[in-house]
Amino acid sequence: MHAQSIDVLERDIQAVLDSVDGDFAVAVRNLDDTSETLLMNEHQMFHAASTMKTPVMIELYRQAQQGKFNLDDSIRVENEFRSIVDGSRYSLTPEDDSYEKLYDHLGERRSIRTLMREMITASSNLATNILIEKVGAENVTQTMRRYGADSIQVRRGVEDMKAYRRGLNNETSAHDLLVIFERIARGTAVSETASQEMIQILKQQEYNDMIPARLPDSVEVAHKTGWITGLHHDSGIVFVPGGPTYVLILLSQNLENEDAGVTAFARISRLVFDYMIQE
Repeated sequence: MHAQSIDVLERDIQAVLDSVDGDFAVAVRNLDDTSETLLMNEHQMFHAASTMKTPVMIELYRQAQQGKFNLDDSIRVENEFRSIVDGSRYSLTPEDDSYEKLYDHLGERRSIRTLMREMITASSNLATNILIEKVGAENVTQTMRRYGADSIQVRRGVEDMKAYRRGLNNETSAHDLLVIFERIARGTAVSETASQEMIQILKQQEYNDMIPARLPDSVEVAHKTGWITGLHHDSGIVFVPGGPTYVLILLSQNLENEDAGVTAFARISRLVFDYMIQE
């Protein structure tokens, strides 16, 4: 048993959130002792932003396991997609993408595995849209339902502005991301091998200003961030040397001050870590 109860942790987290203007959800689960689960606004829906790229990765592994393709198959890098509203064409711009290098390779072929890594670690929107076309957004959502994530919606690729204006967005809740990351951590996302590979990719995340920011260097975090204007998320698995391993989901929207939101999440991540390691 912990010296400090999880109620104290919740109070400390709430105090940090109260210092920032915005809407928040937090989910924490100690995978070594699931009685240590903390849920705050866990069913509130948020624009998923790039957190939906983790479900897309799971679906890629699932379809590969079914033999629909091999992850080492190559795929042409093209920048033309169809809106889910009316099938009209749209393209992405390097300036609005967190990974510009892929645009230098238009017309070339790249392996699905490489594109998947760029989608997760560099949060490439171009790679994401190419891969969503490959697996089908509705298939991603259906797999999430089978996994017990009951409200997450992966509807479309990134920058489909017609869909955005109609409110047809990718959405998630903290509960659903907790379910997904717990599956990956326990080796039950597609398979033990696939789950381990996904963890290795998630550990190479290049955006580390929230969950990992204030943790010791010895702590590994397998995570996926997401952000658009007024919104910053981080979702992942934290591996503490000698244990425990825990999942932490941090969602925000309607942020008045995005930097304050990011800082608050880094502080909350440290509070959770300190709680988990106390004897």
